[in-house]
Amino acid sequence: MATTFWMLVGTQGNFRKSREMGFTVQGVKSRHRSKAEKMRPGDRVMFYVTGVQAFAGTATIASTYWEEHTPVWTSEKKGEDYPWRFKVTPDVLLDEKDFLPAADWATKLAHVQKWPPAHWRLAFQGNVHVIPESDFAALESAMRAVAKRPAGRRA
Repeated sequence: MATTFWMLVGTQGNFRKSREMGFTVQGVKSRHRSKAEKMRPGDRVMFYVTGVQAFAGTATIASTYWEEHTPVWTSEKKGEDYPWRFKVTPDVLLDEKDFLPAADWATKLAHVQKWPPAHWRLAFQGNVHVIPESDFAALESAMRAVAKRPAGRRA
């Protein structure tokens, strides 16, 4: 089965929650059960952080999904507990100061080309998206380059 490349859109607070848990588990909102059902071990995940509008890291899905309602992540929607969860293995995770600004990538990503250039932010509305492998690969390569720089040499 072919690898699917997912982009999970979430707040900085929720990204921090996942970091606190060592990026071992991830959840998606209740309305995305059908997408969670399609997520398979070996699929890849790109983390996009709203508010700062930036790419923050990648992970590999390590299990099929399950349902759990233990509160972890928060949502503006009352009662939303991100119940469709799956194990992940972190691949590249950036420090917050090193996140890749989406504005720098908007014109380069095939996923974003579906929207008019002035409205590129619409490409990042919603919690779960499938993105092209080429977009994922380009972003992950840039993240790996940033992650390997010595601390004193980061922009």
